[in-house]
Amino acid sequence: MSETGMFTFRKKERLCSRTLIEKLFHREGSRSMAAFPLRLVYMRTADGGGNAPVQVLVSVPKRCFKRAVKRNRVKRQVREAYRKNKALLYEAVARSGGEGLALAFIWLDDKLWDTAKVEHKVVNLIQRLAEKLDDR
Repeated sequence: MSETGMFTFRKKERLCSRTLIEKLFHREGSRSMAAFPLRLVYMRTADGGGNAPVQVLVSVPKRCFKRAVKRNRVKRQVREAYRKNKALLYEAVARSGGEGLALAFIWLDDKLWDTAKVEHKVVNLIQRLAEKLDDR
């Protein structure tokens, strides 16, 4: 990926496919890990169709925050943290072969967190996932 494209979060990097989302949450091939207040669900995919090697979904349940303003703030924090640190994950995916990844970040807490702490948790999850990809 080009140097300018490494710090963007484009439409093709977003996980929008309903069938892929259902596979991610209802198939035994998916795995998860947590770093409170986030949970990461991931699954290997066939990288084809011009999609990005890693596709991401960010979910903040309504039971955590009733107000959409707060849900949107948390989603913005997680997306920004991912955007700034996705290079770690892209390098691991490139080393592991031609397969892609589908990721879902799910918010677990009912309190707002500082942006720096959210970024630290996202980086933690990305690094742990990169290590798992390198082990295979």
